This record gives sequence, C-alpha cells and structure tokens, in this order.
Amino acid sequence: MRRKRLDKVELSDKILAGDREKAEGENGMYIGIDLGTSAVKLLLMNNEGQILRTVSREYPLYFPQSGWSEQNPDDWVKESLQGIKDLTEGIENIRIDGIGAGGQMHGLVILDENDEVIRPAILWNDGRTGEETNWLNDEIGREKLVDYTGNIAFAGFTAPKILWIYKNEPENFAKIRKIMLPKDYLVYKLTGAHVTDYSDASGMLLLDVANKCWSKPMLDICHITEEMMPKLCESFEVVGKVKDEMKEALGLPGEMNVVAGAGDNAAAAIGTGAVGLGKCNLSLGTSGTIFITADKYSRGDGASLHNFANADGKYHLMGCMLSAASCNKWWMDEILRDKDYNAAQAEIGELGENHVFFQPYLMGERSPHNDPKVRAMFIGMSMDTTRADMVQAVLEGVMFGLRDSFENAKAMGNDIRSASICGGGAKSPLWRKIASNILGIPIHTVESDEGPSLGGAILAAVGCGKYASPEEACAAIVREKAVTEPDPVLVEKYNERYAEFRALYPMTKGFFA
Repeated sequence: MRRKRLDKVELSDKILAGDREKAEGENGMYIGIDLGTSAVKLLLMNNEGQILRTVSREYPLYFPQSGWSEQNPDDWVKESLQGIKDLTEGIENIRIDGIGAGGQMHGLVILDENDEVIRPAILWNDGRTGEETNWLNDEIGREKLVDYTGNIAFAGFTAPKILWIYKNEPENFAKIRKIMLPKDYLVYKLTGAHVTDYSDASGMLLLDVANKCWSKPMLDICHITEEMMPKLCESFEVVGKVKDEMKEALGLPGEMNVVAGAGDNAAAAIGTGAVGLGKCNLSLGTSGTIFITADKYSRGDGASLHNFANADGKYHLMGCMLSAASCNKWWMDEILRDKDYNAAQAEIGELGENHVFFQPYLMGERSPHNDPKVRAMFIGMSMDTTRADMVQAVLEGVMFGLRDSFENAKAMGNDIRSASICGGGAKSPLWRKIASNILGIPIHTVESDEGPSLGGAILAAVGCGKYASPEEACAAIVREKAVTEPDPVLVEKYNERYAEFRALYPMTKGFFA
C-alpha cells in the first residue's frame, strides 16, 4: 500500500525585518538537517547560535505489506536539496560554513557497483524481520551478540534487514557494494564520502560499540564485508565538502564543510543540551525515546536498553518505543478525523483518575518487550467512557510505555532527577504535565524545539572550529525556556495506574503471538 505524498511545504521564516540586514552577508552560518520518517526539517543557524529560518518538506512513506515500512532514498535527497534552497532563498551574500544532519536510525540503504539504489530503504519501524531477529537472539545467542555489539537483536535494527534480503531477495543481495544508513546516503550525495558516525552505526547491530569498530563476527554472520561498510567517524568530524555540482544545484558559493552527523536521538540530545554525565532527554516524535548520557561504556544485558555510542564522543543508554506522538496523530487524524489537537486535550479533566488504558504498540514494540507482533489496544472502557477519556488514555499510554524504559534505567543504577524533552508531542503543555507526573521528575523545555536539526547545526559548528566540543557549543547555544514540576499527589496516583498498565502486556501478548 502506498501512502499519498503530501506536497505541503511548511516555511517558518524567523528572520524579522530588523534582523535581515544582520543576516545578509554574515559569515559562519550553519545548516542543520533532521531527516525524519515523514519529513525532512532544516534550520539555518547564524554564528551566534540564533536560529534564523526553518523549513519542513514532506515525502512519501510506503507500506507494501502489513508491518512493512519503506521509503525511496532519492526522495530524501530531492526534498533535502529543495529544503536547503528554501532555507537560503532571498539572503544575499550568504555563506554556509557547515552542514550537519541527524537522521532516522536503523534504515537499510544498499547501493550497487554504479552507486545506484538497489531497492527502497527498509525503515526503522519495519517489522518484517521477526524470523531473522529470533534466529540471531536464539541461535547466535544473546550473550554473543552483546559480546560482539553491546546489544541484542531487535526487529528494527539493520543487521536483521540484511539477513532478510539475503534470504528473500538473493538477486538484490548479490548486487550490494555499499551499505548505508538514511542520513549517510544524504551525506554521500552531498560529498561523495561513504561514511557514518558512531551513534548511528551503534543501531545497526554491526558495530562493536565498546571498541568503536566494525564487528568482524557480525559482518561474517550477515555475509557482508568491511569494504561494503562506511568509514566510521565522530559526529562532529568533517567528512567532506559539498561537491561542485551540488553547490551549483543549490546556488550556494564557497566551500561548505559537511560533518558526519548523528542518529536522530543523539542529535536531539545535542539540540536540547543533554550532554555530559547523567543527562536525560525524552523524545516524543514518531517514535518515543528515553536517552541517558554516560561517560564510558558499561556492558548491560543489551535487551532492556540499547547501549550506544554518543554524538559527543562518549556513550549513552536508550530505550525506544516504536509509536509515540504517532499514536496521538493516528487517533486524532485517522479515527476521530479531528485536526484540532488542542481542543481535544482541553476536554480532559482530572489527571490520574482515568480507568481507560491504551497500549501504544501500533507498529509492534521494541523497548523493553522486543515484540514486533504485539499491537495496540484500548482496555477498560464502560458505558460512561468519554472521548476525552480515550484521548487522555493515548497520551498516558505513551508515557507509561516510556516509563518501562525509565524504570529499567533506574534499576541499572542510573539516578535520573530531571529530563529535557523534544519532538512534536513536547509542544503540548498537557502531555508535558503527564510526562512529569508519570515519571515523577521535572521536565525541562528549551527555547528551540527543533531537536535533531539544531543538534546537526551545533555539530557542524563544532566541526568547523567555532566551538571546541559539543559541551561547549551547547552551553553557548541551548537555552532553557520552562520547567514542568511533578505534583506529589498526582505522582502517587500515576504510580498506581502504572502498576496496572505494566500488568497488561504479560496478560495480552499471547493473543498477538
């Protein structure tokens, strides 16, 4: 099934009339790119870290079969290039010093000997690789996988996708000469460099995360060679310059450095200032994540939380649920047929009293269940259940799902006292309040809600030498806007509700198996 492409272009020009003269001709501008699942979002940041302009361009998503999710990589390039043109249009004498991208993780892009895309990219939320994932975990063994990569296999990871193509599309597998992740394909088209960064590579199940090198045992298991794999770089490392033909197509002069960039969650953490030991960032985007920084690698079980390298050169733990803000979008757009999200949330009354629960597993689930077959459900409705109860259940269900990973992180000894938040869902004051009280910690919002795209621009500024490190850059650029504090009474109510929510998956998983 094909989802119709939306030709909508959202352009938010933040260069006010009084600031335009300052912007024109200014050196040291940086472009940040967030190559997302439904759209690419770009921003233009000046030398002082101010965001001057933002652009969003959508592209199609394809569902060939139930549970499958694909995109055409050239759509990413087409819309990203047009987005850069939109971003810089009308600014005279503009000079772009650096470009950095955050991107959707785990997607498999394969090129042939002529550097042509062999087949549509298989995305992070694609659930076709259940057999391959089970084979890796059960036959190769979870302990060995953690030894090799720091993680066990999840259906969304890249390695199971490679095995799926090996088994189901041998003619395509035989053509593979280059293997890439989504944002790396964009970098490749811009620069000609076949590279990736450690944070994004960590989600492939092909990287030895502890030693930051490709895992030879995993490459052998997947029937691929290191020559097919991109060069590994730090996220803020300059990997090349925009090619002359690309500069001509963009209408931009001068040398433009391109850094390796980062996986979307690592880039979002940079964009919200979650750098340094023990910081936490929540993301309520298409997927939902809890992201906890660490200064060194520590071996875990690889199951309840991902153990990944970070965009600041260090490490992080991450729990990822496959459907977060997309649950609310599905409920509002597809079921209620109502685009007025604010009005729907305004109908919600008392928090902590709702007896309707929503399991947010529209695309299966990753952390902590690793169950691609489980699906979403409402439970607990009665004759007096209202529309507001159902809306509230969706918002709460997403946060209960994230709390699963939050509790696992605490059980591993992480002392999480507050969190920053980003993503489309973070724009809702009600959802932030629910998040704060379900997790029982203050939730911080920053002035910019651009997340991964701001992170990409910050990494570009570091790579170009404007700042010595991501930490220094974040301290100069990222500013806090507000804090949502938990209410002890409401926290206790949500503790009771969460205990009930946590009992649902063990009781219902057999139905979907």
